[in-house]
Amino acid sequence: MTEALFSKFTAGGIAMSNRIVMAPLTRNRADDEDGTVNDLHVEYYRQRAGAGLIITEATQISPAGKGYIQTPGIHTEAQAAAWKRVTDAVHEAGGKIVVQLWHVGRISHTSLQPDGQAPVAPSAIAAGVQTFTQNGFEDTSEPRALTEAEIRATVEDYRKAAALAIKAGFDGVEVHGANGYLIDQFLKTGANRRDDAYGGAIENRARFLFEVLDAVTDEIGGDRTGLRLSPFSPANGIDDADPQADFEYVVPKLNAYGLAYLHMVEGATGGSRELEEGQSIDALRKLFEGPYMGNNGYDREMAVSAVAEGKADLVAFGRPFIANPDLVDRLRREAPLNEGDQSTFYGGGAEGLIDYPTLEDEAA
Repeated sequence: MTEALFSKFTAGGIAMSNRIVMAPLTRNRADDEDGTVNDLHVEYYRQRAGAGLIITEATQISPAGKGYIQTPGIHTEAQAAAWKRVTDAVHEAGGKIVVQLWHVGRISHTSLQPDGQAPVAPSAIAAGVQTFTQNGFEDTSEPRALTEAEIRATVEDYRKAAALAIKAGFDGVEVHGANGYLIDQFLKTGANRRDDAYGGAIENRARFLFEVLDAVTDEIGGDRTGLRLSPFSPANGIDDADPQADFEYVVPKLNAYGLAYLHMVEGATGGSRELEEGQSIDALRKLFEGPYMGNNGYDREMAVSAVAEGKADLVAFGRPFIANPDLVDRLRREAPLNEGDQSTFYGGGAEGLIDYPTLEDEAA
């Protein structure tokens, strides 16, 4: 009997050959000046088209959305044209691919911002973490609070990016609402001290997320829109007074959008799955009526049982996909996995990006 993990699945308007998803992985190899992807990206994603779905590395929706060197964009025609080569290659190899729409908010540095300006955020509260600049790792710059007019303009940036994504041949988009970036900053009390319509009660703090979803789903349809959330993750210095209550408000409201999927970081991003007392991913999972994607530290056994037991419809794997372009095949055959070289994860060229062997390569 084939495990359900390897069975076909349709999430919204996206038909997948299996339920294994390549999670978004920042690799810092795009053109730092114009934010375009290149030949390396074409080959990297093509090699991994065996995934039921590829979610690209986080991709900024505007120049102000950039927080790390050499990350790609999806806000110009040139960027969309460059991405079209990637989507064509993935589709030719039989895969499906969505782009993750990203605005880092306060997780940036003045050297990465247009005209060296301060990064933007819900409130002028520094994150107290570091980001990756031309000088290596540097402390993030203190942000300034967005005006309401700028918030509306940023929502439009998401809309335009979603439209460009479809033009670039993507099967859909994933709105990045996780890991301490802009949408998460609005949601969480530690980063949002506003006293207007976007601050205070969760009804106000969630307003920006829902306005973004309104714009994106209006532009390309809910069935081509996914959303990533990380209710309990402290990633990028984010914290919240009562995340369980906040996300018990947010998650049921997502049902109105007919989203392709909800992608949840279960625990601390790239860290522990343990939650504090009173916190429950299962409780949040039950509030969402659409396809659910679990993420965080899954191995083969965990993924097989999560899908078999109905705890997840899809399972996202991150780092294992870096070193194993044929990860789905290896998991299916219970074959050993390559180990990734952490020194080549961020930045560089082909080494550590497109030179990991497949089982076929090893056999030859």
